[in-house]
Amino acid sequence: MALIAVAIAPVTFVASALVAPAQAQAVIVRSIEVQGNRRVEPETVRSYLHFVPGDQYDEFKVDQSLKALFGTGLFSDVRISRNGAVVVVIVVENPIINRVAFEGNYEVDDKTLAAEVQLKPRSVFTRSRVQADVQRILDVYSRQGRFAAQVEPQIIELAQNRVDLVFEISEGPDTKVQSINFIGNRAFSDSDLKDVITTSETGLLSFLKSTDIYDPDRLNLDRELLRQFYLKNGYADAQVVAAIADLDPDGQGFYITFSIEEGEVYTFGAVTIESSVAAIDTVALEGEVLTYSGDTYNAALIEKTIEKLTLTVAEQGYAFARVRPRAERDPISRTIGIVYAIEQGPRVYIERINIVGNTRTRDYVIRREFRLVEGDAYNRLLVNRARKRLVGLGFFKKVDIQREPGSASDRVVLNVILVEQSTGELSIGGGYSTNEGVIGDISIKERNLMGRGQFLRLRLAGSVERFQIDLSFTEPRFLDRNLSAGFDIFHKNVDLTSESSYKSQKTGAGLRLGFPLGENLWMNTRYTFVRDEVYDVQPGASLAVVDAAGISIVSSLGYALTYDTRNSRQNPSSGFYFTLTQDLAGAGGDVNYIRTVAEGRYYYPLTNQITFVSRVMGGHISGWGGQDVRLVDSFYVGGEKIRGFKRSGIGPRDALTNDSLGGTIFYAATAEVRFPFPLIPEELGLGGAIFADAGSLWQPGDIPLGVLVNDSNAIRSSVGASILWSSPVGPLRADFAYVISAEDYDEEEMFRFGATTKF
Repeated sequence: MALIAVAIAPVTFVASALVAPAQAQAVIVRSIEVQGNRRVEPETVRSYLHFVPGDQYDEFKVDQSLKALFGTGLFSDVRISRNGAVVVVIVVENPIINRVAFEGNYEVDDKTLAAEVQLKPRSVFTRSRVQADVQRILDVYSRQGRFAAQVEPQIIELAQNRVDLVFEISEGPDTKVQSINFIGNRAFSDSDLKDVITTSETGLLSFLKSTDIYDPDRLNLDRELLRQFYLKNGYADAQVVAAIADLDPDGQGFYITFSIEEGEVYTFGAVTIESSVAAIDTVALEGEVLTYSGDTYNAALIEKTIEKLTLTVAEQGYAFARVRPRAERDPISRTIGIVYAIEQGPRVYIERINIVGNTRTRDYVIRREFRLVEGDAYNRLLVNRARKRLVGLGFFKKVDIQREPGSASDRVVLNVILVEQSTGELSIGGGYSTNEGVIGDISIKERNLMGRGQFLRLRLAGSVERFQIDLSFTEPRFLDRNLSAGFDIFHKNVDLTSESSYKSQKTGAGLRLGFPLGENLWMNTRYTFVRDEVYDVQPGASLAVVDAAGISIVSSLGYALTYDTRNSRQNPSSGFYFTLTQDLAGAGGDVNYIRTVAEGRYYYPLTNQITFVSRVMGGHISGWGGQDVRLVDSFYVGGEKIRGFKRSGIGPRDALTNDSLGGTIFYAATAEVRFPFPLIPEELGLGGAIFADAGSLWQPGDIPLGVLVNDSNAIRSSVGASILWSSPVGPLRADFAYVISAEDYDEEEMFRFGATTKF
C-alpha cells in the first residue's frame, strides 16, 4: 500500500500544476464591439456569434462564429480579436449590385440571360454567386449548341460600396451534330431510327432548323424514344445501352453514337384478366383489352389496356382498384403471355392539387387534363397519364408531378410543377410544283391562345394560279369535354383557264365539332356556308362552262370518319389508314347534292428498309331535289391520284373545246414499293419508289343540250418510278410516269415534281 501512495502522489501534483495556469488565463467576455459595418446593424452581426457577454472566451466558438458570418454572404472579410475582456468583430461588407449587364451576346438576348442569373440589382455581391451565374450562362449557351462559349465577369466599383456587374460573353460558333450512328441495329436501318429521334445531322440547309444542335436533354429524350420504338415493334428485350456524344478535337461538332441491344421479336401469348376483388366481372372487361394472342408484342398497347381497365373499373365504383400486368415470358416460343391482375389498392385520397409555374396558361387548361379532382381517390396511373397529356399539349418545356403527404395518413397533395415554353409560330414557305409553278405561303400560329389552350392560325398562300387566305380557330376541349370545336373563315381564288377556261372564287365559313369514337377512331362533323362564283369565262369556252358562270350559295352539312393505326404520321412503314367523308348540300342555299368520298391506305414492311404501300380511293356525287351536279362541284382527277396525267387530265371533256368538265364518279388505286438508294449514305435521306396507278372518272354533271362530251369509264393506268428526298425542309418528290392505257382526249404528263419549303 505504501508503494501505491508514493506512485500516485507525483501524478496528482503535476495535474494540479497544469490546471492552475489555465484557470488563471480564462477570460470572461465583458462586451462585443462591431466595427466596419455600414448597412448591417451591429445587433445583426452579434446574432450570428456563438457567444454573448458573460460567456468565457473560447477559440472554438470564435471559429464557429467566423463560419456563420461568412455563411451569410453579407461580408467579404471578417476578423474577430480580443482586447482584454472586450471582443472586437471587424467586418468588410460585400458591395451592393447597382446594375447587371451583358456584353457580346447576339444569339441570346439580355432578357433571357437576366432571367437565368441569380444576381439582380440591389442584391448582395459575392464572388461565389458570380461564378455560379457564369456557369448558368454557359448552360444557356450549351442548350443553344454553343459549347465553346466563354464568360468573363467584370466588376466596376462605384461610390457608396456599390458595383456594376458586367458579364462579357464570347459566344463562339454553333456546336452542331456532324454525324449520328447506331451500333447493334439489325432490324431497323439507320435511316429508320433517325426518323424516330428528334436530333438530326447538320447539312446544307441546317439554317432552316435547330434540331441539329447538340442538346444533352434532347439526347436523353432520343434514347427513350428509341427504346419505346423497339418495345412497340415486338422487341421486348431491347435496350439502348449507351448514347455517347463525342466532341471533335477542334470543338466544331459532335459525333453521336447510340448502342442498341435489340434482342428477339416476341408475340403475345395467352392474354387473361384476373381479379382479387370478387365483385369485379373479369369477363365483362375483356372488351377493353387491346393486346391479342398472336399479335406482335407492343408495350404501348399494354399501357393503353391498363388505362382502359383502370378507368372502367373505377367507373364501376372501385376507385382504389389497381391493374398490374404480369408478363409470362417463354423464350423458346418467343411469346409473352400477359395477365392483367386487378387488386384492391390502399385507400388514399387527393387532398389538394397545386399548380406552379404557369405564368401564362390558365389553371383550368391544366386541370382538365387530369381525370381526377380534389377529393377523388388517388390513382398513380391516372396521375401519370395526366402528366403525359400535359406534355402532349406542347405548352411546357418540363412537367413534373410531385406527391407529398397531406394533413392525414390517407391524404396526399399533388404539386404540378411546370416550365412554360413559346407556343407561337411564324412560318414562311416557298416551293415549286409542275402544276402551279412557284408557290409560297406565310402563316401565323398560336397553339395556346391567351393561355386558354386554344389554337389560332392565320394563313396566306398563293401561286401564279391560286390565292387563298384563311383563319382557323379550334377549342380542343369544348364545354370541358373531349370534344374539339372550331370555325374556319376562308377566301380562295383559283385560275382554271388552262384546264376548264374559267376562274373560281369561294368565300365562306365553317363550323367544326370532333370527338373520339374509340381507339384510333375519330369523328369530325361540320357545317359550311360558301359563296361560290364562276367568272372570267374565256372566249370559246365550253357551253357547259358558260352555263355554270355566276354566283351560287352552298350550305352543307358533313362528317368525316377516320381510323388510323399507322406507326408514324410522317413516315409510316406499317399500319392502316381509312377515312370516309360525306357532305349534304341543301341545308339552305341554292345547291343540292350529296357527296361521298372514301380512301384507304395500307403500309406493309417487306424488309427492314423496303415498304409496300397501297392506296384505294373513290367518290360519288349526285344531286337531289330535282338538281343536277354543277360543274364546280364535280370531281377532277389526275396529277397525284393517277400519275402520268396532268391535273384534271382524265375524265369527261367538251369534244369541241377540250375543256375538262369533271365527273360524278371516280376511283383510283396505287401500288408502290419504296426503298433506299443503294450505295448512297442513308443520312442524305434519298430513296426511290416504283409504282403502278390506275383509275377512272366519268359521268359529267349538269351539261346543257347541244354539248358533245367525250366520256368513258375505261381504266386509265400508268407505271413509273420516283425519286424521294427526306430533305431538312420536308419531303420532296419527283415522279416519272409512263401511261399504259388512256383515252385519246386525256392529257398526259411524263414528269411531275412537287416540293414545299418552310423556314
